[in-house]
Amino acid sequence: MPRYPVREPDPSQVAEGGVAAVDRALAVLTAFRAEDTGLTLREISDRVALVPSTVLRLLASLIHAGFVQRHADARYTLGPATAQLHRVYAASFSLQDVVLPTLRALVDQTLESASFHVRQGDQRLLLYRVNSPQPLSDQSRAGDLLPLDKGTGGHVLQAFSGAPGAHYERIRQDGYMSLPVSDRSRDLAGISAPVFYPGGELAGALTLTMPAHRFRKTHVPVLRRAAKALTEALGG
Repeated sequence: MPRYPVREPDPSQVAEGGVAAVDRALAVLTAFRAEDTGLTLREISDRVALVPSTVLRLLASLIHAGFVQRHADARYTLGPATAQLHRVYAASFSLQDVVLPTLRALVDQTLESASFHVRQGDQRLLLYRVNSPQPLSDQSRAGDLLPLDKGTGGHVLQAFSGAPGAHYERIRQDGYMSLPVSDRSRDLAGISAPVFYPGGELAGALTLTMPAHRFRKTHVPVLRRAAKALTEALGG
């Protein structure tokens, strides 16, 4: 039989005064990914780097509490208790409370306008907005409806909603889109990246807009890091 190394919880990952067994149980829960249709005991053990006997004990407790379920083929999936937690979280969650601080931080870093767009039928809604402090800037406002087929925000929303074609496939591969000269207005430039909810569901597009002459490639990684952090904040 192969020997499995027992991984002690990383001290930086454990709350001070916490319980190692709880950290291990949570590690088992987070081992499940959106694309998984079920995991074997061996697969879970490999992902969390714990011996199968330890994982089996943790699974027994998680199954008892409804957070994991075991199927007839000996594969494991998340259980109904996780859905209940998600419902409670969603009921107490305010998207604005998470998005607006991200937009303000982007404006502080770049001095350009930051927006969060969501798809609304064949258009996109500018849901939240923080404007640049500079006198010359794109002065779109929250509540504006903009075209879905123009502007980086629109292209990103379409790409990550599954739009076919090489153009959208390239955006999906890159993970963002930038236009030094926008196809919505020659005076503007834009950078957008997708933001996701749990399970890979598209939440919206995080966007920086600026006058075309102020476009900077250095803003791309800043915007992408912000979109990744916002996705993580939303549980995606």
